[in-house]
Amino acid sequence: MFKGTTVLCVRKDGKVALGADGQVTLGQQIIKGNARKVRRLGKNKVLAGFAGSTADAMTLLERFEKRLEEHSGNLMRASVSLVREWRSDKALRRLEALMLVADEEQTLLLSGSGDVLQPEGDAAAIGSGAGFALAAARAFLEESSGSAEEIVRKSLHIASEICIYTNSCITVEVL
Repeated sequence: MFKGTTVLCVRKDGKVALGADGQVTLGQQIIKGNARKVRRLGKNKVLAGFAGSTADAMTLLERFEKRLEEHSGNLMRASVSLVREWRSDKALRRLEALMLVADEEQTLLLSGSGDVLQPEGDAAAIGSGAGFALAAARAFLEESSGSAEEIVRKSLHIASEICIYTNSCITVEVL
């Protein structure tokens, strides 16, 4: 499990929102509370969030953006290409991170073990508070009239009240 973040993606009413908390933890110490773990990539048509080592995640985000350019913004092809390289490259396969990426049509979870997973349903989460945020998002999706962005914010706030590695300094991007 990757400590130090929670990333959540929600799809509702034709919108996709991807958000993350801002806490960076080193061991038992909070190093930073307002880190930005969600990015817009691929000419602002793709959202990406990461959990894990910051340096590793930044390396992966840079490589993922190159893959998006190579594959003309095709999220699935860029994801498969990145994961293939991530798994086979001697230096990259040591990277400790997970990524959650989304465009207007699909959400994908990427890992260094070769996974490109399309989660079921309209919510997906990674990181130490993923279970809390995902449960809250699913409940809000069933019972709420809130937007995708509102559901992400509320769900991440709930996760921040439960997970010690997640805070309430939340960043959300919406497509």
